Amino acid sequence: MKPSPKTPILCPVLIGRTSQLEALTHAVEVVRGGTGHTMLITGEAGIGKSRLVSEAESRVAQADFHILRGNCFEPDRALPYAPVLDLLRTFGANHKDVEIAAALGASAPEIIKLVPEFGSHLPNVTPTPILEPEAEKRRLFNVLAQFFANVTGPEHTPLMIVIEDLHWSDYTSLEFLLHLAHRIVSQPIFLLLTYRMDETHPALEHFLVELDRERLATELTLQRLTMAEVDGMLRAIFRLDRPVRAVFQQTLHIFTEGNPFFIEETLKALTASGSIFLEQGRWEIKPVSELRIPRSIEDAVRRRTKRLSDATHSLLELAAVAGRRFDFGLLQELTKMDDQELLPLIKELVAAQLVVEESADQFSFRHALTREAVYHSLLIRERKKYHGRVTETLERIYAGSQDAHAGDLAYHAYEAGNWAKALEYSRLAGEKALALYAPQSALTQFTRALEAAQQLAVPPAAIYRARGQAYETIGEFEKARADFEQALSSGREINDHKAEWQALIDLGFLWAGRDYQRTGDYFQEALDLVRQMDDPTSLAHSLNRLGNWCANVDKLDEALRYHHQALDIFQELNDRTGLAETLDYLGMASQINGDLIQGTAHYQRAVELFHELDDRRGLVSSLATLALCGPSYMHDPSVSPFSLAEAIQYGEQALKIAREIGWRSGEIYSLYCLGINLGPQGEYQRAWDMLQSALEISTDIEHDQWMIGVHCDLGALYYDMLSLALARQHLEQSFTLAQKIGSSVWIGLVTGWLASVCILQNELPRAETLLNGFLAADTPFRTQMQRLCWCARAELALAQTMPEMALEIIDHLIASDPNVTSITVIPRLWSLRGEALVRLHRLDEAEGELQAAQITATQQGARTWLWRIHLALGKLYQAQVRRVEALAEFRAAHAIIIDLAASVQDQTLRNNFLENTQALFPGQPSILLRQAEKEEFGGLTAREREVAGLIARGETNREIAEKLVVSERTVESHVTNILAKLGFPSRARIAIWAAEKGLGKQVK
Repeated sequence: MKPSPKTPILCPVLIGRTSQLEALTHAVEVVRGGTGHTMLITGEAGIGKSRLVSEAESRVAQADFHILRGNCFEPDRALPYAPVLDLLRTFGANHKDVEIAAALGASAPEIIKLVPEFGSHLPNVTPTPILEPEAEKRRLFNVLAQFFANVTGPEHTPLMIVIEDLHWSDYTSLEFLLHLAHRIVSQPIFLLLTYRMDETHPALEHFLVELDRERLATELTLQRLTMAEVDGMLRAIFRLDRPVRAVFQQTLHIFTEGNPFFIEETLKALTASGSIFLEQGRWEIKPVSELRIPRSIEDAVRRRTKRLSDATHSLLELAAVAGRRFDFGLLQELTKMDDQELLPLIKELVAAQLVVEESADQFSFRHALTREAVYHSLLIRERKKYHGRVTETLERIYAGSQDAHAGDLAYHAYEAGNWAKALEYSRLAGEKALALYAPQSALTQFTRALEAAQQLAVPPAAIYRARGQAYETIGEFEKARADFEQALSSGREINDHKAEWQALIDLGFLWAGRDYQRTGDYFQEALDLVRQMDDPTSLAHSLNRLGNWCANVDKLDEALRYHHQALDIFQELNDRTGLAETLDYLGMASQINGDLIQGTAHYQRAVELFHELDDRRGLVSSLATLALCGPSYMHDPSVSPFSLAEAIQYGEQALKIAREIGWRSGEIYSLYCLGINLGPQGEYQRAWDMLQSALEISTDIEHDQWMIGVHCDLGALYYDMLSLALARQHLEQSFTLAQKIGSSVWIGLVTGWLASVCILQNELPRAETLLNGFLAADTPFRTQMQRLCWCARAELALAQTMPEMALEIIDHLIASDPNVTSITVIPRLWSLRGEALVRLHRLDEAEGELQAAQITATQQGARTWLWRIHLALGKLYQAQVRRVEALAEFRAAHAIIIDLAASVQDQTLRNNFLENTQALFPGQPSILLRQAEKEEFGGLTAREREVAGLIARGETNREIAEKLVVSERTVESHVTNILAKLGFPSRARIAIWAAEKGLGKQVK
């Protein structure tokens, strides 16, 4: 299925121009204040200059500006005053006779000479005699400038003058525009000009220099869109509620290089040809090599090449075969021309706006689509012949260093149909791309290598495996699975046990994100096979894979046994890569086993080795999981070896590396690990942003395991923010997915959090059912899943008014942690123990537990526990009639809550958090919500905020007094108070502040 031809391929919103819009908005405000302004908008063709101008026009129209528009056209370079004439004729066509007469005023006899059409509107006006050319020009300049001043009218209504495409303007028009830029400085006129920066001519260059020298204008240069901005554009065009698939974005970005016009034109062409299609509910796009050049772009290139000499046209075709970028030396070798012969031809290509000079030795096509259009104008037979020549020339030029140029050689050999060379160079280039963490490039190279192998009837198992790795890196599950299965089949066909074993391992690892049972089957089959082989290294890797699977299905004793066997083998072999991998797995097993100290030790050793080996995927895995050993949502019932701030540093390092190497699964995992630590630290907004990004990517690549983790973490975050309905929604989704893939680890983790949410919602039967499904009376207090669920069981016992049972469970949890000492404190457990002791009226003991929890939570940076502990201590002191101490604790809790709420951008979530925390305080509803509002708005009262909002809307004191039905003196008092409270020097500063706070929008 392809997009409907009725769907308009036009982006409905402006993408990637935030800073430029801010500059335009500022300029509009300057002009509204009575000061004229000239602004230039520049960039390459299709970059969005007209789209930005259109946005500016819509904004000034809302600000009651007059708008006059003129355009330059390509034939206009020899036509004096062409854009001004266009503007005047448009004005005449859109206004009544009386309005035209008023605007022309005393200038009518002069202007009518330029625009004779005005004669029909002004029959009584007689043109003045023509003066000497220079005098006539000066007079015309003055009357035209006066015309624009007249348009503003006696009320000085602001005016925007738009002149587009100055690169096609004549010299006289540019002279006039420079004159106008001088004249408007003291008038409310905004002169907005656009031009193509790559098509300037001497007259335009002189005009720009003069503007710059006299500081008469500001300039906005529009750049091509980034990958993320292309995604935003695609989502807006196709009305998608989640990111487009990465391969779709990347393909379109490569093809169009982020030029907005080219994106829209390309999408139109792809839609018409069916190159964009819907497959299994997701939009797909054909490979770059199969995409068709839009006719509009082909036509533009054809018009430019039509003017070239025959020799230059031939050189252009050869350069197009050489590539997007090409070396001067390569062209010399191919053409056998010297500098004196070749340079004039290159200059002709530069002058025709087809090629740009990047350095003395390198040139490139101005745009990738320019090169594609020239390239596809050649017959296939011509292309193959040229590619063959380029291959031979490159081999000659780079004799002895061909490995360094394998990518170029692979491309040209493949396009030439030289299959032996294509296989050799493509495999080499693909391996280099994987080593450099460039999976998209690796995919291209291995796909070429596979076709070459098939042409030569060479066994392709290793190539399928390599391409599968690249697909797995970018999250293309189905394509990776197909390649790994092909590698398995190919290995079995030629009785290559090592290739067969490797494919089984790859398939097992791939399925770990979707189906744990299939993962275990593949890993077990691989272990059975490798035991028949004399290959200790592969055996150790297989033991690690199966051990990790055992850890994730709650077979921890088996997992540790397998990992220690692998460790012994790698130590005997002195295999540092194997040792690093094994330590990473041992860290995970120890962590799941509830021993964060041991897990941390293993990870830190693994990180050291991965650093030495420059294994960046290994670093991402170890650093991200090391971050989980902090007092995060996952491990808050256990002793942690470091603070949340340290954990976040590890997570940030992992995320940086994952993004650098393009490993999407690693990026999700790093985001997840960051979110799980930022939440307890109280950085709610940043945690939400991280987790939302992780959810979008994991949904895009359909990675069930990471979707489980992210939904679970979002549930914990919303639980922390007391948004229980949202917490329940995410945790239920996580629970369903965890059951689907059959992971005991995820089922246990989600069960613990979901039960805690149900308890807060007072749905105790549901919480009990969930916990009974995971915990039995004899279930130990060992693993992280068991500890989270037992913690929830203690909360349930408290909710069921069974504090003795709760205390017994908590004491078991404390005693069972292998790292608890006489001075160790776990804030969540100590806080729960304090609550149980309060229920048992053992208040002195409860106070000690809560105070100890408070100290450790402060050290760990766990602010979300800290406010709860302050609140619990306040209630305890209140029960003991220790009012001063109770009030101090309540105030401390209030302060933290207000600070936490301030980080939440969503007003509904923020208010919900404030209201729900307020309800937890004893007695009458507290001043918390009002205090939070005052904190957010600098201590202003509700009425003072209302006055500030009206100031932001430009209201005078008298107008504000009338609107609020108070005296003008009262308004003056409010303004004085606002200035004093905010420490502002002027009313204008109040307006800016109120606008930033959104107060102007709230005033009815």
